[in-house]
Amino acid sequence: MPDTTDPAGSPAVHALTAEDAKLVTLARGARGRIGAAEGAAVRDETGRTYSGATVALSSLAISALQLAVAQAAASGARGLEAAVVVRRGADLADSDLASVRDLGGAGVTVHVVATDGSVLATLAT
Repeated sequence: MPDTTDPAGSPAVHALTAEDAKLVTLARGARGRIGAAEGAAVRDETGRTYSGATVALSSLAISALQLAVAQAAASGARGLEAAVVVRRGADLADSDLASVRDLGGAGVTVHVVATDGSVLATLAT
């Protein structure tokens, strides 16, 4: 899984911009509304935002990030500028990064954020 690293080879954690902090708020809200394992939010190329929470039904399972990307795609987004996932651990599934890459291309920043809002990791597609 691609990530950004500091010179020592450790994952680099970047400060959030005001726009990315808004994504954290949206992702935390999506997660909190239903008590989901994850919440996520993305910003498209025009600045519109989309959020979602993990869905775990017997007939349908989709991660929060995949849902947010799907909502952006279904709304006509042609690219993504950034994404945020709120979860307990810093690991992110390759399929989550792949969904962001599919719509946003290479170089999209994905922040993995703890439930308290602190940045755990910053990845790039």
